[in-house]
Formats: sequence, C-alpha cells, structure tokens
Amino acid sequence: MATYVLDTGILLGFVRGAAYAAYTERKYFVNQPPNVSLISVVSKGDIYSLAIQRGWGLQRRQLLESLLRQIPCVDLNRDQIIQRYAEIDAYSQGKDPSRPLPAGLTSRNMGKNDLWIAATASVLKCRAANDR
Repeated sequence: MATYVLDTGILLGFVRGAAYAAYTERKYFVNQPPNVSLISVVSKGDIYSLAIQRGWGLQRRQLLESLLRQIPCVDLNRDQIIQRYAEIDAYSQGKDPSRPLPAGLTSRNMGKNDLWIAATASVLKCRAANDR
C-alpha cells in the first residue's frame, strides 16, 4: 500500500484524460485500493484557478468536482507542515546552515505551491505522484 499526494498537474491530466495521467495510474495505481490518494488544499485552489482561467465549461467543471469529491484534501494549517515547508524552502535555497547542499549542487528556486505539496507529502510520509 502506498499513499500519494497528487499535484495540480496530475489532477489536470485526470480531468483532461491526458496520456500522462493514464500512464501514472497504470504505473502507480494511485486511484486503486489499497493505495490512497490525497491532495493538498494548494492543489485544489490551483485547479479551480485553472478552470476559471481557461474558461472550462459545465461538463469539465462537473468532472473536476466529481474527481475532487473522491480525493481527501489535506489542510495546510498544521504546525508540522508549516515547519517542513520552511525547512524545504531554506534547504532548496541553499540557506539552511544546519544542512548545506552537497558539493557540486546549487540552490533551486522552487515554486511556493510545490513547496507546500512537498511539505505535505513529507510530513504525511507520502509519495508525490507528479510523474509526467
């Protein structure tokens, strides 16, 4: 059994019926028991924003709503997730004095939503299903 945190891209792929989403399902079985899929509230906000920006019609919005009703959503207002976000962000910027980057690696500016998803997955000991 595995628990996955699905990112916005994979949610978008499921709504669109994209080949990469089908591949992810075939490879990881993210939507099949005993595996469990979760989403961060960040991804939920992201996907709703995309629906507005791209002018999704009623059918696609209903498909999105149906999908989101099936996947439990994790709130960010947990001290452990907030702390992990700070740790991952500082480390990825190469600015965590207690955990310097390995020799030869440079800092990476991660998107803030990706940081929240990574922090959620890390605290919940999940895998991030964002394989495209």
